[in-house]
Amino acid sequence: MPSSTAPTTRPRAGVLAAYAALALVWGSSFLLIKVALTGFDVTQVAVGRIALGALTLVVLMAVSRTAWPRERSLVGHLAVVGVLLCLAPFLLYSWAGQHLPSGLSAILNATTPIWTALAVTAAVRSERLTRGQVAGVALGVVGVAVVMGLWRVVDDAAFASSLPAQAACLGATACYGAGFAWMRRFVTGRHAHGPLAVATGQVGIAAVLGLLLAGVLAVVGGGPVLPAVAPPAAAVGALVALGALGTGLAYVWSTRVLAEWGSLAASSVTYLTPVVGVVAGVLVLGEHLTWNEPVGAVVVVVSVLLAQGRLRLPRWTRTPLATPSP
Repeated sequence: MPSSTAPTTRPRAGVLAAYAALALVWGSSFLLIKVALTGFDVTQVAVGRIALGALTLVVLMAVSRTAWPRERSLVGHLAVVGVLLCLAPFLLYSWAGQHLPSGLSAILNATTPIWTALAVTAAVRSERLTRGQVAGVALGVVGVAVVMGLWRVVDDAAFASSLPAQAACLGATACYGAGFAWMRRFVTGRHAHGPLAVATGQVGIAAVLGLLLAGVLAVVGGGPVLPAVAPPAAAVGALVALGALGTGLAYVWSTRVLAEWGSLAASSVTYLTPVVGVVAGVLVLGEHLTWNEPVGAVVVVVSVLLAQGRLRLPRWTRTPLATPSP
């Protein structure tokens, strides 16, 4: 804890910088997934980025001589967080990346704070949804429906075929929400370890579980654990960026923001990731947006602001009826 004479702007500036870096790195991750899939399969992209992220964090731990988390209960909770914040959503997003534009995946990712609000309310007894937060969750459902363009399911076969991939993205954000809530209840503020140790623990455990899963899938499916042919340099670079930045350093930044701002505020980084993801998809991959996607994205952002209590519903007061004079 800083002394009373220490400047208070440095920690705040550091957290803001971490928050901005998260928006840039995680916003561009959907583009990187699309590029990585040109040389790797779904499991290789998901597990590869986790393994590279874990390697990055282990190097940082060694250089900084940070103590490893060894408490049995903490390690168990980090295993749950590793599955919820790494392994499960990365597999879902990698699979969805085969079928969806990266910009659409980024927009659907913006629903994370809505899932977080629901999960935190269920997991933490002291936190209950207010009237405005309930309205935000309901509005978020409307926003997602607009983003997805659900009215097209009746007469658009191509759109109907994309629904499983869009559902996979929503499943990934639900995992994120549950992961933030688990961190909030069982990890944050309950130990003496800093963000680097916590991030290394969760990503490292997720890497071990992911490598075991990749091995099992290779044995059962008969496919190679590694690519059969040398992948393109762009795919390799994208996977390295996903791992070292999006899964390594980003989880240190995320844990720091979570510890200082709380779970709902930390998950609000998803306000900016759709903007970064859509711009990157349009400029780099030449993707095109339909009108409902940005409109729905605005509705989702408003719903998130309500769900986090940053916007409040107006208080309606009843004006008493004038009584006639006798």
